[in-house]
Amino acid sequence: MEISKESLLKKLSDAVVNMEEEEVIEICNEYIEAGYPAFDGIMEGLVDGMNRASQLYEEEEYFVTDILLCSDAMYEGLSILRSHLPASELNKERPKGIIGVVEGDTHDIGKNLVKIMLETAGFEMHDLGRDVPLKSFVDKAIAVNASFVCLSTLMTTTMSGMGTVVDLLKEAGIREQVKVVIGGGPISKKFADTIGADGYSSNAVEAVKLVKSLLNIA
Repeated sequence: MEISKESLLKKLSDAVVNMEEEEVIEICNEYIEAGYPAFDGIMEGLVDGMNRASQLYEEEEYFVTDILLCSDAMYEGLSILRSHLPASELNKERPKGIIGVVEGDTHDIGKNLVKIMLETAGFEMHDLGRDVPLKSFVDKAIAVNASFVCLSTLMTTTMSGMGTVVDLLKEAGIREQVKVVIGGGPISKKFADTIGADGYSSNAVEAVKLVKSLLNIA
């Protein structure tokens, strides 16, 4: 007997929340074979599950490691469903963001978490990784016509690099078009204001709300 679309979407969402990669792969294949639309599978299945996981994280029931495992499951599903999206969805323009850990710092778990949450929220993220040369943020922002840049660090010794990126964006003449969001252990709203960043976020869930607010996205 064919399983209903709603039932498969619920199973898909649950599998992401429960960090079950193999289950996600199985359900995605079953969903596509049943002829259901890939876009709904992504939004109402995978993304719904990731949103539920982020809610558990916000309520401190899930930890960073849990969210990373949930995202692994989500990405497995995305790799299957994306190939079945209609051309109109594949070519749809999404707001672009640059993210990375500033030069001199190699701590990237927080950065990875923010990237996952922003991708889940529908942004096209370009991850430069960790220990990123400061000018690379600007070069990449120009190359992809980014709407925002997210800078992260856990070290006080590399904080000043964030201010340098803001200055480099000004020198390149694109500061007005690119919002700058910063975060990390030693960072504060006061520091963000001092260097002229557009905002500071203390965690990944708040980062999504902040970026949406800065870009006037509901």
